[in-house]
Amino acid sequence: MLTLPVRCQRVSCQLLASSSTSPLVQTRSYATQPKKGQIVKQASQGFKGKKNTPPGQMESAKKDKKMMAFQPLPVSQLPHPLFESDRPDSLTLQSFHPEMLTRVVESQALKFPHNDNDPFRIFGLPRNILVEFRLLSKPCSVIRSVTIDAINKLDAASEKNSKESRVVFTGPQGCGKSFLLLQALQYCNARDWLVLYIPRATNLVNSTTAHTYDMRTRTYLQPIFAYQTLQRFLKVNTPRLEQLRTQTGIEIERRHPVPPGTPLVELINIGLKDQGHAPTVLDAVLEEIGKQTIFPVLLAVDDFQALYCKSHYRDQHFSAIKSYHLSMPRLLLEYASGRKSFARGAVFGALSMSNTTFPLPVELREALSLEYDRPYGQYVKRQQELVEYAHGLERLAVPSSLSVSEAASVFEVWMKDRAVPSKPNDELFLTKYSEASGNARAFVWKGLLSSMSA
Repeated sequence: MLTLPVRCQRVSCQLLASSSTSPLVQTRSYATQPKKGQIVKQASQGFKGKKNTPPGQMESAKKDKKMMAFQPLPVSQLPHPLFESDRPDSLTLQSFHPEMLTRVVESQALKFPHNDNDPFRIFGLPRNILVEFRLLSKPCSVIRSVTIDAINKLDAASEKNSKESRVVFTGPQGCGKSFLLLQALQYCNARDWLVLYIPRATNLVNSTTAHTYDMRTRTYLQPIFAYQTLQRFLKVNTPRLEQLRTQTGIEIERRHPVPPGTPLVELINIGLKDQGHAPTVLDAVLEEIGKQTIFPVLLAVDDFQALYCKSHYRDQHFSAIKSYHLSMPRLLLEYASGRKSFARGAVFGALSMSNTTFPLPVELREALSLEYDRPYGQYVKRQQELVEYAHGLERLAVPSSLSVSEAASVFEVWMKDRAVPSKPNDELFLTKYSEASGNARAFVWKGLLSSMSA
């Protein structure tokens, strides 16, 4: 029996013997000494910056380097024949002008004006249109036959009460309802209308902004969204709003009442100075512009069906809040139902059939005489409030497919803008058109743009 010191000595000898042949042995090496007169540079640490450099400049320099990686090269640095093409360098189209919108320009593509106060730049756009406009060199759209029908309704509505002009664009998924609503908005803005555009009504009911309970109205206010709506409405319509004044006194909590004859811009600025007053001010502003007859008013709402769906907001007991108990959806529903109206103007809405979170409810489907997408009967519960809010809406059906001439204009726009790498020809056009069955969105996204990833 070996003693413990003898065993430890034998194990250490075995380890020393195996270390001479094992490749896993770690050896310690020392840095070579610099030669005489040689200057050694010490590497700077990652968290240290250069001397005498403010931190803000360092961050901006890093950001500039990152942004430069995504900037296109100038034409002068692309001399190779591979980058040359006989196609035009820029998309040349006629401008969208109200006097041009007749049957003569059907199936033609027109570009929207480039203006800092243009409605779709201030109010925003639906997500699919926003992506298309970022891909194209110029925002544009094709004038369809249904576009002329919508414009004729707007011309008639300019001299009538908005109760008689409450139109909802219907049609299958991707048929172009949002583009049609945008064309109507651009037309009214060019014809000197007061315009209010809600491009994504789902944001009013999906619980993305704060809400507070108001004891006075027994509704849930949405001050942030009301504040943003006032801000955008003022920026788009400033020249017209400067000519209008309040016709009645307006009571606002925790401040002196607004007397009659106050410029409407000053009333809007009250809501912009205090976000808590924004819902009350927005309601008062719409009532005031509804009384005047100098300018027609257009209220345009995309994702219109979301106003009639169940909201994602919850009260203090975690119970779902009805959409008509929220201040912003309730305000829009009152004008859509005709309970409130504009002396001159119209209310236009566009349905979104692709949004599965906020599908088309049965109350709105029956008011527009649309076919059921699931079994419904007399025993399915209807909310009487939503039935009243949907009463009297007029349906304007958008064709499910583009005509051949309309699709040819869309094809020409994307080809001239170099969105499709292959050379344009009739065979490619008819192939993509038949693959999409004429559907506008599928023709662009699943037809033309899919060839970019192929």
